[in-house]
Amino acid sequence: QVQLVESGGGLVQTGDSLRLSCAASGRTASTYAVSWFRQAPGKEREFVAGITFDGSARNYADSVKGRFTISRDNAKNTVYLQMNSLKPEDTAVYSCAAGSYRGNTRAIQFWGQGTQVTVSS
Repeated sequence: QVQLVESGGGLVQTGDSLRLSCAASGRTASTYAVSWFRQAPGKEREFVAGITFDGSARNYADSVKGRFTISRDNAKNTVYLQMNSLKPEDTAVYSCAAGSYRGNTRAIQFWGQGTQVTVSS
């Protein structure tokens, strides 16, 4: 069993940066690929970024390429999402999930509860 807890969300202005963290607990946490998803009010959940269990490969949605960076520190069982040049359209609840780095929700085995990111214009 793996538990995921997100942190780092908040209210920022356009152009600001935030770093989200996804802390995993469980003996096998570092063996899972992890993805970040987001869901804005009234919209479907969408894939943001993913990373393999060892960090050897990363995957990004086109909407965040060049602005967001996903990374992980397996010694700390934590995956990060560095978000730069934030835009109002990035406003959403961000959740991390274990089991896929391509955003394949059918492969996801564990979900975090999410952290709110609000970008004001």
